[in-house]
Amino acid sequence: MTDSHDHTAHGLHAHAAEGAPANPVLAEIWRGDILECSHRGAVAVCNAAGELVAAWGHVERVHLPRSACKMIQALPLVDSGAADAAGLDDRHLALACASHGGAEIHTRLVADWLAGIGLDAGALGCGVMAPDDAEMRKALRAQGAEPTPLHHMCSGKHTGFLTLARHLGADRGEPDYLDPASPVQQGVRDALAEVSDEEPQGPAIDGCSAPNFGLTLKGMATAMARFADPAARLTGRRAEAASRLAAAMAAHPLLIGYKASSATLLTEASAGATATKSGAEGGFVAILPEKGLGVAVKVDDGGDRGAAAAMAAVLARLGLLDRESPAYRATAEAPIRNFRGTLCGHVCPGPALM
Repeated sequence: MTDSHDHTAHGLHAHAAEGAPANPVLAEIWRGDILECSHRGAVAVCNAAGELVAAWGHVERVHLPRSACKMIQALPLVDSGAADAAGLDDRHLALACASHGGAEIHTRLVADWLAGIGLDAGALGCGVMAPDDAEMRKALRAQGAEPTPLHHMCSGKHTGFLTLARHLGADRGEPDYLDPASPVQQGVRDALAEVSDEEPQGPAIDGCSAPNFGLTLKGMATAMARFADPAARLTGRRAEAASRLAAAMAAHPLLIGYKASSATLLTEASAGATATKSGAEGGFVAILPEKGLGVAVKVDDGGDRGAAAAMAAVLARLGLLDRESPAYRATAEAPIRNFRGTLCGHVCPGPALM
């Protein structure tokens, strides 16, 4: 593995230092024998001490992790005692970390969870989105029904926020728990700072209206390593919470995503050895308990399939994913078919990761 990273100053709008080399190509899209698209980006692999074990590209640029940091956003839910007070089990914790597909297994659990804390879908501040799950879309059409906030991929995370708000006595209405100054979001910010060893930047506002704080890719990989090996740097309730959340994600891959999602496929393929999570605009992270490492990927152009291919390639290099497995072939070597089903091309890892 090569180590190619910079040490420049950062802000949310930071770019490469003038004259610095471009990030390496992490994934390629081929159509026939012609290279159609290249996805450049960076990868950081860190241990719980915050040391870079391997790196490709500019891993100290600040980025927005988006949904890739949901397990960090869920830390205060668990270490505050709110999860136990609400009677939550591993399924709920996995859903709090999820970008789910809006299938019945997701919406039913969210609805029951909300009812358990005396709320309903109207309390969710995530907005409404159509479900990714094809069966749920078909069922809604058959019923002549519209999607609700329950179908939003972030409804589990928001239900976790609401559970924490109620536990803290901060439930003064739906908008409050999304306010960056609220006890809920200040708890999230403090958790981000502790697990990353960085001062979170921002916030910016995510697609689900929650605050999203900027970290370097190295900081994100460090955070994931501390979920992989909590006892190395975290203590007390926070260490226990990180361990519980990582285990819940690994145990319930269908709850953290959906059948065809890359995070679900890669987590399933590891048989509990890893927990992976994607984020919007080309972000992807992995928690590797067996190795005590964390991985963070960011594709410069925001291409999600490029990020998935890069993550699969890194996991294969680390010996955690078989290159002959269906999950690897569906992500790192994904076929491209046209509307007639004709095989037209394929995705593959870029030269830097081969």
